Amino acid sequence: MKLLISPLDRDEALEAIKGGADIIDVKNPAEGSLGANFPWIISEIKGLLPNGTELSATIGDFPNLPGTASLAALGAASLGVNYVKIGLYGVNSSEEAVKLATPAVRAVKESHPDTGVVIAGYADYERVGSIASTLIPSVAKDAGADIAMLDTAVKDGKNLFDFIGMKELGEFVKNSHDLGIRVALGGSLTMEHIQPLSEMGVDIIGIRGAACQNSDRIGGRIRAELVKELRDCIKHSD
Repeated sequence: MKLLISPLDRDEALEAIKGGADIIDVKNPAEGSLGANFPWIISEIKGLLPNGTELSATIGDFPNLPGTASLAALGAASLGVNYVKIGLYGVNSSEEAVKLATPAVRAVKESHPDTGVVIAGYADYERVGSIASTLIPSVAKDAGADIAMLDTAVKDGKNLFDFIGMKELGEFVKNSHDLGIRVALGGSLTMEHIQPLSEMGVDIIGIRGAACQNSDRIGGRIRAELVKELRDCIKHSD
């Protein structure tokens, strides 16, 4: 299982790299769960990465605007990232979700075929009126994406497991893998969640809060020693 850490700037990225993160996922938490950062920040962080460390960029918790999403996805891919991540925030059905995700995937793959596309849904979808989390694997497959992800849309202290049980998560992972789609999970996850998710076969675990001082994803800063603790826990769980 790979450890994805989400810094918001150069200094946090350096801490995540020192701590041994596998994937540096550049985002702006002030703009939401999958808030997009600025192109120059992504480019600056890309220049810091050692060989073997991958780069991901979020493009936002998207409303139902397929054209806008496709342009944003292309912009992120043009920066040379390994993954582009889009949140299916403003869709109300699987049909709408596929229509939003498919142009974004196409925009990436036509210009950067080796760049992975992550389609993210929300375990707390009922709180924001988005589509059910169980639909995300099939949406990702139909759109031609590489990874199905679950996160939480509202960051209020609740985590992924407050909205979805272990059995449902196991089915999400199995369904995704059966479709040839990898799985990433986020949502205020902590060290205690690593072992069961690793045993479940999750491919990527995404963390920000637990890697920050005082577990504060907004006011805290990522620290290398906290990232290392998470990395070591994953190693022991494999």
